[in-house]
Amino acid sequence: MRRRHLLAGLASVGVLGGAGAVATGGVPDALGGSDAPELVEPITLDTVDAPGSRDGEVTLPAPDRPTFVDFFGTWCPPCAEQMPALAEAHERIGDEVLFVSVTTEPVGEAVSEETVADWWRENDGDWLVAADVSAELAARLNVGSYPSARAVDASGRVRWATSGTHTTEEFIEGIRQALDG
Repeated sequence: MRRRHLLAGLASVGVLGGAGAVATGGVPDALGGSDAPELVEPITLDTVDAPGSRDGEVTLPAPDRPTFVDFFGTWCPPCAEQMPALAEAHERIGDEVLFVSVTTEPVGEAVSEETVADWWRENDGDWLVAADVSAELAARLNVGSYPSARAVDASGRVRWATSGTHTTEEFIEGIRQALDG
């Protein structure tokens, strides 16, 4: 009986340790891992000519600068719902980071740039917006659902990652993690 309890206890420790590694994004140094998140290789995306944005390119994450990236879709009702919270976060802390919203829609192909600009205008977007038509940045940042956001520190490491809608305060707290990283 004691051996069964011992084995059950050891299995529980293993499960909890594995869950901790998943929750924190890695294995602690003491167990042979590294606490530092992986470096995200930057990619250059086309920007969309929309309110607060400009036509051209942007490199994300920005080299040597904290970056906040919001992933959205024009087809996504929760993405539109959280635009006021994003707008307020941008107004309050946007100067401290490169603040960008990114769509993975096929802009310039099945979705026109004007469609994105109209959606942006209708939802009071007033910061940089870019198109990740190959979804390469989304893959590098492990984006699996929309809306999603990532706060990346100046060294190119993700310090905050989330999916779903959030409040202004939650966005600001996530951005602060990248600023403190």
